[in-house]
Amino acid sequence: MDSKLFDVSAKTALVTGGSRGIGFAIARGLAEHGANVALVARDKTRLDEARQQIENCGDRKVWAFPADLENLDEIEPLFDAAVSETGGVDILVNAAGTTSRAPAEQADLDAWNHVLAVNLTVVFRISQAFCRHRKQVGEPGKIINIGSLMCHGARPTNTAYACSKGGVLMLTKSLAVEWAKYQINVNAIGPGYIATDLTAPLRQDKKLNDWVLSSTPLGRWGRPDDLIGAAVFLASAAGDFVTGQIVYVDGGWLAML
Repeated sequence: MDSKLFDVSAKTALVTGGSRGIGFAIARGLAEHGANVALVARDKTRLDEARQQIENCGDRKVWAFPADLENLDEIEPLFDAAVSETGGVDILVNAAGTTSRAPAEQADLDAWNHVLAVNLTVVFRISQAFCRHRKQVGEPGKIINIGSLMCHGARPTNTAYACSKGGVLMLTKSLAVEWAKYQINVNAIGPGYIATDLTAPLRQDKKLNDWVLSSTPLGRWGRPDDLIGAAVFLASAAGDFVTGQIVYVDGGWLAML
């Protein structure tokens, strides 16, 4: 077996939402498998803490770029700055995300627009910048989008989130088909119920928490670290012939009727 199949050494990954939760876990996991990482998030304090933690894990280079990606006009300058400082971005992980919970008939339009902007439009815009960069350098690239179980189905009070993640799945497929000619692989990871800050209100709801545990064959909430393996697979040579796919990491949730 080729020991370098899952090696991402000499690669640089840019990870949005990289200061905590799923984004941080994937960034750290890629660094542990050899990649240098550039972290993007809004909170500079959290970002600096995340950068320090990853630096403490080994000798990888780690950069921090504070940015509010919802300001779409800042995305291209941010990406250009990251390319300039890092020397090039080989892997893009779109992990930044948000949600808003309300019954659909009461949902606020501003909240709807915010969720769609962060979870879908930002992914498209920064992926465009990544594609232009890889075309310019004439080298392959990997994009990994973070989807959700709601790429597959829906639950009450999560209309905006479900629509945004359904959009992420179709964006993943569309870009994979269109950018294959540039040797850019575009895939997604669909986390199950993962214990993060975003899902804290769900875990505090006893009825819902019990439902998650009973609906997940492995009998627990996932951890952000559970997503590292899928991310390394898709980012490395092991995933070179995989594109337009979503890999669900859900403890068996989708498999059970």
